[in-house]
Amino acid sequence: MTWDKRLFDLFFASLLIVILGPILLALLVWLLIKEGRPIFYVAERMKAPGEPFNLWKLRTMTVVDEDSGVSGGDKAARVTKTGAWLRSKRLDEFPQLWNILRGDLSFVGPRPPLRQYVEAYPEIYNEVLKSRPGVTGLASIVYHRHEAALLERCETREETNAIYSRICVPAKARLDLIYQRHQNMAYDFDLVFQTIGNIFMRR
Repeated sequence: MTWDKRLFDLFFASLLIVILGPILLALLVWLLIKEGRPIFYVAERMKAPGEPFNLWKLRTMTVVDEDSGVSGGDKAARVTKTGAWLRSKRLDEFPQLWNILRGDLSFVGPRPPLRQYVEAYPEIYNEVLKSRPGVTGLASIVYHRHEAALLERCETREETNAIYSRICVPAKARLDLIYQRHQNMAYDFDLVFQTIGNIFMRR
């Protein structure tokens, strides 16, 4: 990560924590009342091959003893009404400001993958993860709806994994590598504003 990108991340993450801190606290109280504990979802993701970290989110699904793989149609019944609203506004990702401050994430970059996909497709992720993973990115903006449409049809964990591995992993990697080749601060600003615009358009 370049020094200017890191300074961008630190400055805006700190600013957003100050500005949005009261909103986050209110969300935590609301989520605790509506859904109970735990209010955070913490899961392992990879910021580079062989470098895992804990990704923080607000919990949007019911708790199960064992969870693995990406979210697909097989997990749709577990998404709570509160969680669906949080996801629609991307408010569940507020806690990732902590990951940005720690240096696990950038604001813009490829979405951090699960270990199982990094280990299954090292030739892809050795290239993709040369960029620091991000909260949003080109693949998130361009491919999110198509990915969601593909995965919501899946009825089992195995089907979800097969579709994600065969179709989504290479498609998102191509977009992530396009971003990597053209990355600069102006492009990052553009992708952040596109993300904000998409959130408001969902209303």
